Amino acid sequence: MEDLKLQEQPASQEAPAPVAEMPPLLTVSPSPHARQGITTSHLMRDVIIALLPATIWGIYIYGLRAALVILFSVLSCVVSELLFQILLKRTVTISDCSAILTGLLLGLNLPPNVPFYVPIVGGMFAIIVVKQLFGGIGKNIMNPALAARVFLMLCWTNQMTGFPKEYTRLWWSADAVTSATPLASLKVGALAENFNLLDLFLGRTGGCIGEISVLMLLIGGAYLLVRRVISWQIPVAYLGVVALLTFLFPAGGADRLPYMVASLCSGGLILGAFFMATDYVTSPVTNGGRLLFGLGCGLLTFFIRRFGGYPEGVSFSILIMNTLVWYLDMAFKPHVYGIQRKKKGEKKA
Repeated sequence: MEDLKLQEQPASQEAPAPVAEMPPLLTVSPSPHARQGITTSHLMRDVIIALLPATIWGIYIYGLRAALVILFSVLSCVVSELLFQILLKRTVTISDCSAILTGLLLGLNLPPNVPFYVPIVGGMFAIIVVKQLFGGIGKNIMNPALAARVFLMLCWTNQMTGFPKEYTRLWWSADAVTSATPLASLKVGALAENFNLLDLFLGRTGGCIGEISVLMLLIGGAYLLVRRVISWQIPVAYLGVVALLTFLFPAGGADRLPYMVASLCSGGLILGAFFMATDYVTSPVTNGGRLLFGLGCGLLTFFIRRFGGYPEGVSFSILIMNTLVWYLDMAFKPHVYGIQRKKKGEKKA
């Protein structure tokens, strides 16, 4: 009977198409969805590797004590993160190497003759206050190492601004004859009689452990660019603005070109431009935002160096711009996929 019924149906009526089986449900993470096999620990290790030339040079210039300052800083950051996460029953994440990198950056931003309690307190502040209290890695609004450095400068100004002379080999004791850094001399335009530009570039001057050798920092910065760990927008915009302003407005009647080169090679400018302003968490994700971020850092660094109470302005400028990252990203936020921008004067459908 069923066969007869099928035969009696009109020729124009076709049998219903078979229903396709639904694919299994997929669990989709937030965009972007491109996978490259790169993890946080990979990125952190690359930055640590890039910092090794400047680290080794700083230890060579200042001796064992510079290594101990860096070691205490790294240990303070790692132990603080481990204990904080255990006490609050959070997932322990010290294997991602972010705490090691924070400690290394903080140590490189310190004079080699600071008391050992300074890097210890700084490491605790960077990890607990600036990083973990905001929720951990990826949620802090400021660079932990720079925030800790500014905190230490406010608490122990004399210890943080007294730098030993170059090639002063320090061991366990912190006693050393301090001298003015090239950046302090630049503030009053005293260029020709105080230092040599080649010494500034190679790192034969006084300063913080990791900022003295521009050559070593540029080697590390080039490594990060080649590895595509960082993009060029922030360092180029940052250094370009400082170069332009110092060339146009040299202090104390100094020659323009030597003053510009000395300003770029002095202080923590290269260290900040390549290694701290480019921090993934506290810098914009859009190319336009990165350019404006570097522009703002350059402007603030110039004005703080020229008119501020501290000769160095890198730390303050990057921290100030960290607070504006959300606005910079919103200004250059890409449009949702599939939605076109409405032309000016076009009426809604």
